[in-house]
Amino acid sequence: MNGAIGFGPALIAVLVVLTLAGAAVVRFGQLGQGRAVLVAAVRAVAQLALVSLVITVILRSDWLTGLFVLLMFSIAAATSASRIGAPRRVGWVALALASGVVPVLGLVLGSGVVPAKPISVVPVAGIVIGGSMTATSQAARRALDELKQRRGEYEAALALGFLPRHAALEICRPSAGHALIPALDQTRTVGLVTLPGAYVGVLLGGASPLQAGTTQVLVLIGLLAAESVAVLVTVQLVAAGALRRDEHAQPSGAAR
Repeated sequence: MNGAIGFGPALIAVLVVLTLAGAAVVRFGQLGQGRAVLVAAVRAVAQLALVSLVITVILRSDWLTGLFVLLMFSIAAATSASRIGAPRRVGWVALALASGVVPVLGLVLGSGVVPAKPISVVPVAGIVIGGSMTATSQAARRALDELKQRRGEYEAALALGFLPRHAALEICRPSAGHALIPALDQTRTVGLVTLPGAYVGVLLGGASPLQAGTTQVLVLIGLLAAESVAVLVTVQLVAAGALRRDEHAQPSGAAR
């Protein structure tokens, strides 16, 4: 534990400086509202403080751990649906998420590679769910935007005899696949460009570099598999018309 980051005045000062700097850059660089950076930082501190207290209790119980993972998944589905602009279709978003998350967690836990203990389940589940949430949101937004912007091409494909779903797939599938680029780049460059969170966390926790590397490889490949399946299902749902933006709804984070 000698490498752990300690809590103190210096840490607080650094966090404040980084937050204000980020907000200033966004505000004066006309990248958006600087207030959004401040709110995000404050929320992160408050939420992690609360979660840290809650996890202390949760890690003592298997069933509480299961409920906590289910809560994380539910929040991820709702967040992704809001980001897409389809809050009323959160069930379809949850289906896309579950299609990637459930098989991966089932395999790593069922095989015993990740011990079925709360201390192991919570962080691994959180990483896989979080990554799949981001990939699902990006894939759906890209697919829906492509179908809207290239409506003429879609109608031309229908005129040529394509079925609606197949015509939609021809338009939106390539663009939606770009949602996997961050996961692919992170996996390709791990250890050369970045040392991701799982590696650093395990290392700071006192494990050997080999143990940290083993954990990180499992997380990266599992995350890539989960995101790939989630994106595939998302594109199919968009093409089938099951996942679309709610009327008058605007995607969360869209420019106003």
